[in-house]
Amino acid sequence: MLRIYSLGQREDWDKIVKSFSNYDIYWLSGYVEAFKLHGDGEPLLFFCEEEEVRGIHVVMKRDVADDPHFAGKLEKRKYFDFSTPYGYGGWLIEGEKTEGLFRDYARWCQESGMISEFVRFHPMIKNMEPCEKFYDVVELGEVVHMELTSPEIIWENIVGKNRNMIRKAKKSGVKIYNGRYPEIYEIFQAIYNRTMDKDKAADYYYFGKKFYESILEDIPWNAQVFYAVKEGTVVSAAIMLTANGRMNYHLSGSIQEYSSFAPTNLLLYEAALWGYANGYKTLYLGGGVGARKDGLFKFKRSFYKGELNKFYIGRKIYDSETYAMLSHKRFGEMAGAGYGEFFPKYREDK
Repeated sequence: MLRIYSLGQREDWDKIVKSFSNYDIYWLSGYVEAFKLHGDGEPLLFFCEEEEVRGIHVVMKRDVADDPHFAGKLEKRKYFDFSTPYGYGGWLIEGEKTEGLFRDYARWCQESGMISEFVRFHPMIKNMEPCEKFYDVVELGEVVHMELTSPEIIWENIVGKNRNMIRKAKKSGVKIYNGRYPEIYEIFQAIYNRTMDKDKAADYYYFGKKFYESILEDIPWNAQVFYAVKEGTVVSAAIMLTANGRMNYHLSGSIQEYSSFAPTNLLLYEAALWGYANGYKTLYLGGGVGARKDGLFKFKRSFYKGELNKFYIGRKIYDSETYAMLSHKRFGEMAGAGYGEFFPKYREDK
């Protein structure tokens, strides 16, 4: 039986999610509330329960007519697609007989007018494995995490050059603190936006005041800000998300003028120590921009010498005719009807 929950049923939503042994923060209702406010769509939880299998899946239902590329060109509330929330997601499945689960889900999507679906699978959970027969699964690259087994293991897994940077930050008087209160989220937003300006980030990555208020209020026990202070100034900060034995490095920013003091290096190291002391098993750092092995990836890699996990996405077209029509509307005859490099093609930003 397939059941669908909205944010109006948050208590039931979270109770179902927490009944799964391998859940993470990305499946909780409070997490997706912030991204609804950011304009990412309407969050839905799918829950399938059969005799020998059960599964959950969180999606953001998006009206294609709201995409800026189709402004004024499509009828509202007619064409929809799904994406997993910012971060990670995909089906969490307990049991092996998944045929009925995916059959019922595909039928619902087709009957409800879904055009396509884009999934970011969770690298630490590896939940792409039971989904490979249903989605077109693609490996994008490697990602980094830290093992929080002990303070000694945390330190041993950090490469030598990074250890020196951490020592330098301590010697220069950088101090690390953590907490959750309105003012620190306001400070974080200012530093983060300044970082996005420096990186010439897309408009999407500038989150508004209501977004941060939602993180503060809707996941109060799962989110806090770790921040580095140098001579009374907050010079680096990161939002850390926690759930079910896992820490996740969510959003981060720093003031360029203080980068020589390596505040973010010390911040991540002490956040890992805090995670160990509070019973968390891993600190997930992620990968580079667009899953590339860029400078950001190399920085994260310097915190863990061990074997890396891989990041996978999943793609599914439910209505190939409409998918082709929308792609053609955007790009003309050049648009293909298949998956292509960017998915879904009709949302490509070019």
